[in-house]
Amino acid sequence: MKKLIAIACFVILLFSFNIKAMANNTSPIGLWKTIDDSTGELKSIVKIWLEHGKLIGKIKKIFPKPDEDQNPICDKCKGKRKDKPVLGMIFLWGFTPSDSKWKGGKILDPENGKVYKCVLRVVDGGKRLKVFGYIRIIFKIGRTQTWLRAQESDL
Repeated sequence: MKKLIAIACFVILLFSFNIKAMANNTSPIGLWKTIDDSTGELKSIVKIWLEHGKLIGKIKKIFPKPDEDQNPICDKCKGKRKDKPVLGMIFLWGFTPSDSKWKGGKILDPENGKVYKCVLRVVDGGKRLKVFGYIRIIFKIGRTQTWLRAQESDL
């Protein structure tokens, strides 16, 4: 009986954490605009959701330049993503909450086909998502992108 009460309390706490995060708009769940590091231009709109306690992200819309392939495939990807369309691809997975961050996940860069470890952190009152993709040799080497919260009307 004590075990059942403990489990119920844990579920209530987890549920209240998610409700509070969504109410404060500090949850990474939702739509995000990804921005090109070098040009500052809009690259895509992605959707992030929670499934089985872990975050997953999918590419929902892309904005290729007129001289680029309008329906790109991930020709540099490996495994099940090899030669699959970038649009609709699951490119982010496995994140769990840890303090004010989401850690333990991975992110795929469809341009080079590489998978990186990643940390997500919602900032600026939920308006921005800091995405730090990295490799770890002796210490973390990587880069941070800032994504902007999007709306359903952006799709």
